[in-house]
Amino acid sequence: MARSKSSASRSTPASGRSGTIRLISGQWRGRKLPVHDVEGLRPTTDRVKETLFNWLATEVRDSRCLDVFAGSGSLGFEALSRYAGYVMMIEQEPKAARQLQQNLQTLQCEQAQIVCRDAIQVLQNPCSEPFELVFLDPPFRKNLLLQVIPLLEQQGWLAKRALIYLERENEGEAPEIPPNWQLLKDKQAGQVRYQLYLRESTTE
Repeated sequence: MARSKSSASRSTPASGRSGTIRLISGQWRGRKLPVHDVEGLRPTTDRVKETLFNWLATEVRDSRCLDVFAGSGSLGFEALSRYAGYVMMIEQEPKAARQLQQNLQTLQCEQAQIVCRDAIQVLQNPCSEPFELVFLDPPFRKNLLLQVIPLLEQQGWLAKRALIYLERENEGEAPEIPPNWQLLKDKQAGQVRYQLYLRESTTE
């Protein structure tokens, strides 16, 4: 999916191209969307995004997606372009959230919701409609995954066989992963580590 200093946007520019994100495939292939100039915004690079959506090639269409730290919306909009059924994007920074909303209006897309709140606070609430695909790309070096991952499990945000994408800095301690999450993919690009997990339900 970018980063401001807040707990709901992504950190340090990684793509070297601030100002826009590019949709790689789907109904809006090649479309560029503006990104608000928020300090530290870090859209997922095209290289990493293309690898991720190759992994998810058969999983995105009609799925319910959650972009927990939306930032630029790079991951959420890519999912929408590939015909996701619904995408919720959580972004705390008001200017970035307004840009996400404007981009939805530009695309005339009604299959998404922008939630301008702190991601941790949002996930502390029970979820009545679980998500099948979840993007976790938090600000680097804030250990937010340590807080977010347990909440996703405890509050019912994950469907029985949800796919969870993690993007984090390669250095430092890895977050604790629930025993019912199976690692499917694990790659590194520079200082970025990105992984895909399959979640199995803990109940029958």
